[in-house]
Amino acid sequence: MATRRKYDLVLFGATGYTGGLTAEYLAQHAPGDTRWALAGRSRGKLEAVRARLAALNPACARLDLIEADVNDAAALRKLAESTRVVLTTVGPYILHGEPLVAACAAAGTHYADLTGEPEFVDSMWLKYHEQAQRSGAKIVHCCGFDSIPHDLGAYFTVLQLPEGVPLKVEGFVRAGGTFSAGTYHSAINAFGRMRQYAGIARQRRQRERWPQDRRIGSTRQSVRFVKALGTWVVPFPTIDPQMVRRSAAAVDRYGPEFRYGHYVQVKKLASVAALVGGVGALFTLAQAGPTRRWLLARKSSGEGPTPEQRARGWFRVRFFGEGGGRKVTVDVKGGDPGYGETAKMLAESALCLAHDPLPERCGSLSPAAAMGDALLARLQRQGIRFEVVDS
Repeated sequence: MATRRKYDLVLFGATGYTGGLTAEYLAQHAPGDTRWALAGRSRGKLEAVRARLAALNPACARLDLIEADVNDAAALRKLAESTRVVLTTVGPYILHGEPLVAACAAAGTHYADLTGEPEFVDSMWLKYHEQAQRSGAKIVHCCGFDSIPHDLGAYFTVLQLPEGVPLKVEGFVRAGGTFSAGTYHSAINAFGRMRQYAGIARQRRQRERWPQDRRIGSTRQSVRFVKALGTWVVPFPTIDPQMVRRSAAAVDRYGPEFRYGHYVQVKKLASVAALVGGVGALFTLAQAGPTRRWLLARKSSGEGPTPEQRARGWFRVRFFGEGGGRKVTVDVKGGDPGYGETAKMLAESALCLAHDPLPERCGSLSPAAAMGDALLARLQRQGIRFEVVDS
């Protein structure tokens, strides 16, 4: 990748709700010498965002504005060629994300997004992983609550365990707060595209080369009561365990054998049935076009909670790790998962890609494989807690 471009990073989607929070975070936390710009479809809306940022940081009054649409390949190519890093909040990514990934892979530009959509991630790997390896681009998906607390949390847990031995890690998620309209829309669209995803996932499994001398897999997962947590736990079929296992495949530190299990905590057994039933109902309704459109209309993109509501948000992921005769318990904690901390994680990922010494590997990567220790240190400095609570 070119060492000197006009910008260090460009935020695409700055006029949306989460994009606006990410822009505000950058205005307040990006180093003063960071050369960054705002990008989106509407010049007028971009100017409004810039004015809001200037009230937080007067230097932002000079931010460049870049008009670009996801359907304008020439504009996206020019954008990608102008910057070292692009971060994007424009989703659902399965509908709007590919053109920007394509532009970054071709230009050797690092890329970070907030997707939690497995079909999109696997499809982009199939289409652009090898091109990004050749160009030197790091294409890093899932740089928000999906999947940084889980991916980096599992990595941090591994670092507390002996090297060169089989390791087992399980993560247990608890959270309070409002999840974004983008996350909701992505989930509904994913439910409605399960057949397409199954084919894409099969193609990736056939092409992807995992280590031949190391074993990466899942723990045996089931609904059960965990005495150490005081709650029931339910296997959590998000993209997060996939990202953890991909990090393990890419990084030798996870040991000769690594197994991971991922769960959500539920206080009462009756709530387990309600959770499974609710997800099943959404899945069923998402299969037909009319009911899927009805579901999507329940929550509008661009909307979000008030600052007071965000201030009450929180999350905790507890990890139990063991290997080589040692056991460890780790907590990863933060504030509002769906918005405030997600904007922080995405912004810090982009700053990490722009400024920090990183592993040389390129292509389509998990956050831990792309940024590892550098991103972990950044998140810790900004108040996301990675703590050993028992060992």
